[in-house]
Amino acid sequence: MSRSVLERLFDFLDHAHTSWHAAARMAHHLRQAGYIALDERAVWGLEPGGRYYTTRDDGALIAFQLPKGAVKAIRMIGAHTDSPHLRLKPSPFIITRDWVALGIEVYGGALLAPWFDRDLGIAGRVLLASPEGKCETRLVDSRRPVAVVPSLAIHLDREANKGKTLNPQTQMNAILGSAGNAPRDITALVEQLLAAQGESLGDRRVIEFELGLYDCQPAARVGIDGELFASARLDNLLSCFCGLEALLQSDGEQAVMFVANDHEEVGSGSPGGAQGTFLDDVLTRIHAAVGDGTPEGRIRLIQHSCMMSCDNAHGLHPNFLDRHDAGHAPALNGGPVIKYNANQRYATTSRTAGLFKQLCVKAGVPVQAFSTRADMGCGSTIGPLTATALGIATLDVGLPQWAMHSIRETAGSEDPGYLIKALVEYCNASDEALL
Repeated sequence: MSRSVLERLFDFLDHAHTSWHAAARMAHHLRQAGYIALDERAVWGLEPGGRYYTTRDDGALIAFQLPKGAVKAIRMIGAHTDSPHLRLKPSPFIITRDWVALGIEVYGGALLAPWFDRDLGIAGRVLLASPEGKCETRLVDSRRPVAVVPSLAIHLDREANKGKTLNPQTQMNAILGSAGNAPRDITALVEQLLAAQGESLGDRRVIEFELGLYDCQPAARVGIDGELFASARLDNLLSCFCGLEALLQSDGEQAVMFVANDHEEVGSGSPGGAQGTFLDDVLTRIHAAVGDGTPEGRIRLIQHSCMMSCDNAHGLHPNFLDRHDAGHAPALNGGPVIKYNANQRYATTSRTAGLFKQLCVKAGVPVQAFSTRADMGCGSTIGPLTATALGIATLDVGLPQWAMHSIRETAGSEDPGYLIKALVEYCNASDEALL
């Protein structure tokens, strides 16, 4: 018996503690589905009807299926693998009286207060070198709580509940353990992280590392009837999950591509980010292999194609109703949200929004709209960056959630199934049905 959508989603969320682990988990599911791994440094032998995926810098992934006939249009789904979190500094160890603490810097626009008093694990990637000088990257994960950022008692700070500014440099060091037992250098810490996975450092040396803290509380249904669910990193692993599910559930008759960029939360300016060349490079190789190989043919292919950029939306918060425009206040469990912005912070146009609405009607899925208040600023996502770089018709869409950028976020239990159904309809759409 197949597992429910939420069961599969929770399994993914509970294994994807970093962008690198998220990409690795998606690659695992793609291999299970028969997708072939491609190395960007090797020659690609793409064939009609083939299913492939490739990764860049461990945290970005692109998967695609090719039709048996000519590729006239590609149905693209975009998302991003990274989430705001606390990242360990290059020299993180701080000895304070009886305790070993870890110095952090904030990755992305994180809500800081919810990080206090949580059971925190450590995960990331490390670069190891053998005695012969051969280097390899390993993903590591403590798989249990090993640190905490403790609050100061209200008795010692009577102003704590009056909206005080938090200082991540001085007030958010994560306590790792007692000075007599806790690791005091990166080698000792990596040894423990590897041991948690049943591995050993052996005679290898730790050359470099990128490690961050994460909330160990697993994803769970919430609400008297389970109508909500909560987890870390819903922004934007929820979209990654829905996009990958849609690709794997599609009928395989059309050209479909799933793009999971990294570093969206810090501006997308990286080799695997939406401002990098990852998507453009993959499209160039696809066109060379199964297109007509000409520059004009490549432009025609892109202009026949479409990108559904999926990133979560701000659901109407019952405690802060005034933070939404009353006519554009998406409800949790109300279906996917089309995101509009007159200043192109979202790439949605009337054409792309109309296409998505038609797909939702065919799929039997409700659809909503979000536009920020005219007196408030608006965030952005990978949609405008991709549209600008490629000149491709793009829609920005997402599922409504609460507490975006918190250590633990909340969404509606019905919504992942809605978005997957709409995206499957998109994946299976004929060339003529696209823009």
